[in-house]
Amino acid sequence: MAKNDDSLQNQMMGYDRAITLFSPDGRLLQVEYAEKTVRKGSPAIGMVCKDGILLVTDKRIIDKLVVAEKLEKIWEIDEHIAVTAAGILSDARILIERAQLKAQQHRITYDSPIDIKDIIKHIADIKQMCTQYGGLRPFGVSLLIAGIDQDGPKLFETNPTGIFFEYYATAIGENSKRLKEILSKKYRPDLTIEKGLKIALDALKSVTKEKLSAGRIGTAYITKEEKKLKSFSDEKIEKML
Repeated sequence: MAKNDDSLQNQMMGYDRAITLFSPDGRLLQVEYAEKTVRKGSPAIGMVCKDGILLVTDKRIIDKLVVAEKLEKIWEIDEHIAVTAAGILSDARILIERAQLKAQQHRITYDSPIDIKDIIKHIADIKQMCTQYGGLRPFGVSLLIAGIDQDGPKLFETNPTGIFFEYYATAIGENSKRLKEILSKKYRPDLTIEKGLKIALDALKSVTKEKLSAGRIGTAYITKEEKKLKSFSDEKIEKML
């Protein structure tokens, strides 16, 4: 029996050595490993609110000597689009830089801000390409892309497979399943950005063993009126915590 188990394990090992090989049960194992990497990343929450869009993330500072204020976990793609990530952040940086370039090219060419869906499709296409060709590996990162365009606030998630979905509220990273359960119970379409922030902070507190502080939390929000990326002050976050 042990020999049969070893034989099966050796067979499966052959299928996870190349991104282009499907296992006999129809799985791309390297992509699944990339998704496991995302689930080990620090959590992030996105939420569509009645007055705009909100991103909240845990920076998870693992070294006391690190300058917390300089840690980036939320980035600006354009003034009306923000993004956060869970997984390998160096992978995220490459995708975000390509998205920023795409947004800049659109502004120069058409003299107007790019649609959020165009950005998410661009990123998802790059991710999908890396699941299809030999010599590449999947991007080990999931992204939450949030912004406001002519149709209002939008929130998208894309994972290592290259697929993407639009959400009212969602979470990625460690404990994302538990965070999504909390959001499904507490989220309402009529939430303001400030009330959404309180729900997101409470959710992160409930799944985090260590005590949260303002220096560990990253935030970004974009209102329908201004359509420009802003963040909450440490004082406000500390008060809510």
